[in-house]
Amino acid sequence: MDIYLDANATTPVLAQARQAALAAMAEDFGNPSSVHSTGLKARALMDATRARARRVLGVQSGQLLFVSGATEGIQTAVLSALHALRQRRAAGEAVGELLLYGATEHKAVPEALRHWNDLLGLGCTLQAIPVGSDGRHDLDWLRAHAARAGLVCTMAANNETGVVSDLVGIAAALGGQTGRSGYWMVDGVQGLGKLDLHLQALGIDYAPFSGHKLYAPKGIGLLYVREGAPFTPLIAGGGQEGSLRSGTENMSGIAALGAVLAALEDEEGQGCFRDGATLQRFRLRLLEALRAAFPELVLNAPLETSLPTTLNFAVPGTPSKLLLDLFDAADVRVSGGSACSAAKAAPSFVLEAMGLPAWQTAGAIRMSFGPVVDEGFIAEACARIRACGEALRVSREAEEAAPVTAQAPAGAGEAPRVLDPKGLSELLAGRPDTLLLDVRELYEQRLTQAPRFEAGTRVLAMPLSRLLSEPPAQWGLPPASALVCFCRSGNRSAQAALALARAGHAQVFTLAGGLALWPRPEPSFDAALYV
Repeated sequence: MDIYLDANATTPVLAQARQAALAAMAEDFGNPSSVHSTGLKARALMDATRARARRVLGVQSGQLLFVSGATEGIQTAVLSALHALRQRRAAGEAVGELLLYGATEHKAVPEALRHWNDLLGLGCTLQAIPVGSDGRHDLDWLRAHAARAGLVCTMAANNETGVVSDLVGIAAALGGQTGRSGYWMVDGVQGLGKLDLHLQALGIDYAPFSGHKLYAPKGIGLLYVREGAPFTPLIAGGGQEGSLRSGTENMSGIAALGAVLAALEDEEGQGCFRDGATLQRFRLRLLEALRAAFPELVLNAPLETSLPTTLNFAVPGTPSKLLLDLFDAADVRVSGGSACSAAKAAPSFVLEAMGLPAWQTAGAIRMSFGPVVDEGFIAEACARIRACGEALRVSREAEEAAPVTAQAPAGAGEAPRVLDPKGLSELLAGRPDTLLLDVRELYEQRLTQAPRFEAGTRVLAMPLSRLLSEPPAQWGLPPASALVCFCRSGNRSAQAALALARAGHAQVFTLAGGLALWPRPEPSFDAALYV
């Protein structure tokens, strides 16, 4: 099974939430704007979920809108605040000319500020609030700039590091509820279900939330708007949500979110959400396993001021790409930072803002779990983490005994031909001399068993690093055979196939998507197939 440790990116949907969503699709499918009984049932479901959200968030007043997620909530909050600033300025009132946001804020925030500032023609200046090496906002800097701020955007907890913001300190630096002339938005995405945010007590004007970060489906979220805070609809139309957010409501998403909130409200009855002490204990067990696997590991954020569900670390001398491949080979899903920027080969801007050295910002790994994991999950995760460390050690010892230096294939060459599972079966049937090449590195082969191919298929372990560093004469491959390269993702097998084609092999293929997209359930390993 997968050990999913990337919960800060998204979470699976809670069983109760799935059931509630399906029931809303099949039974309570009415339009909540309709006045007949089917519509009234849908309206009651929506009202019950909103009331539950109020109790969970501890807000008795203000608006709670259903939105598509945090990005829409952020856009709506920023538009509302900036439109109000423009109106106040047009009325002759002196308003703050600074738009402040945390230097470690999710990119959705500065991008929204930039977009609406330009579109509304405000001409405000965007400035990042600096953070210390602990990832927390510089409150002295904020205090010095607060009087000139039209809007301040901070987050409850950082999505990459898990660092929890000092919201009480920020509120004080902004002058409290009575001494603040600008507006304050708090991104509550990572705090939902993990932190008491004190939205009303602190005078927070806007707070967006996203359901898929806490076991609800993607496409549903909430936006809290303080009573008296200015509001401008982002979406105008049929007048749903009291004309604050038009568009027919996502009833299945609302029903699912309601089920998650019910589980948060009734922990004893549902028995799925763990308390803070249990989550802290789980995180310490994961950290112990990580330190056993990688003794030189360095934490990128202090544990005492971070969410109990998040670890962010780096290992000196071990690139994040290697660690990501290593964990993925063991079916342990982690990330190198924010999921939104994971595909970009760049250091973490969050860790750069904290002033960490380049090797940490470029080599960071984020490991995060949700608050419904249990003892068995953590035990299996720890066992696999230790196996990763052992596999890497054995692989490095083998490389030291017979060092290889992989070089990227040079020169022009044709793109390899790609096979899907059906195409592979047809090739094996027509070419019984076909040889499959497992081009994964040694640590991956040690951690992940190859699928069972059809009877009689020959499989040869040929790590890409060896293939690219040895002359073709040493490969020992029959030149007339059809060769099919496979790896975890399909990327390295494409490199291997290209190198083989350039070396003169005419029949070279690669498996589409690699083992990651191989049909499930994956068959067990058959060592006898390897030659």
